[in-house]
Amino acid sequence: MTRRALLFAAPLFAFGAAPRAVRLGGPIFLKSDDPRELAKEHRRLGYTAAYCPNGDPGEVRKAFAAEDVVISEVGAWRNMLDPDPQKRRDNLRYVAERLQLAEEVGARCCVDIAGSFNPDLWYGPDPKNLSKEFFDATVENCRKLIDEVKPKNTKFSIEMMPWSLPDGPDSYVKLIHAVDRKAFGVHLDVCNIINTPDRFYRNSAVISECFQKLRPWILSCHAKDLAWETKGEYNVHFQETVPGRGQVNYATYLKELTTVDAPLMLEHLKSAEEYGEAREYIRRVARESNVGIL
Repeated sequence: MTRRALLFAAPLFAFGAAPRAVRLGGPIFLKSDDPRELAKEHRRLGYTAAYCPNGDPGEVRKAFAAEDVVISEVGAWRNMLDPDPQKRRDNLRYVAERLQLAEEVGARCCVDIAGSFNPDLWYGPDPKNLSKEFFDATVENCRKLIDEVKPKNTKFSIEMMPWSLPDGPDSYVKLIHAVDRKAFGVHLDVCNIINTPDRFYRNSAVISECFQKLRPWILSCHAKDLAWETKGEYNVHFQETVPGRGQVNYATYLKELTTVDAPLMLEHLKSAEEYGEAREYIRRVARESNVGIL
């Protein structure tokens, strides 16, 4: 079988099998350097997935496995397309180090965004962010990182963005085929591509389309919500908010998550109280939708 055939072989989820329970995770606020205490705090909060904490990778891996808490992702969050050549090289070196860390802790993925040609804001908009130049450079970066680290326990992934490629499931599928590496996958943040009134109003269909087209490669997902800020504005402005305060259809999101082996990770909230509110909302929607939460 060719490498391409292996890459696009059977999906992670076989239709007709029993739905999976969803692993939920998010940040914690315990001040400790002990991986065992951190892992136990995740379980106390009802989390079975985690962002990678600081600490010795071997100890982190062992402590979290003992509590059945999956390390969902290692964030890289550097501009792999910085217009400054030296900064770009430094950023790629850092991302490679983060991918190596993900390999050592056994994380589901290392995640970054493709980057931006914007010289002032590392994730900011730029006309060239939707260009062939941007796409080709992203393919090269992903291949280089994977070929350098050669991960076996984790995969490299990037998030879709509202003003940069990949900006939807179709462009992500194109990117997967172009990168052509078994260790490349999808980190899904559906809110990042809800960038038009049509997608906002039809977000349930957008969510389902993402899973339909990307299901075999989804590794980890982010959880937040979007509200449409209209007060005093005539231009479109979607505001991130706590799950349950916006209009993202979590019943659809959770049902789709039962078809993949990918944790759902809360992010971008302001306090422990907001994370608690988000946890309870997601658990309530799960109960109403007959979706199991581990």
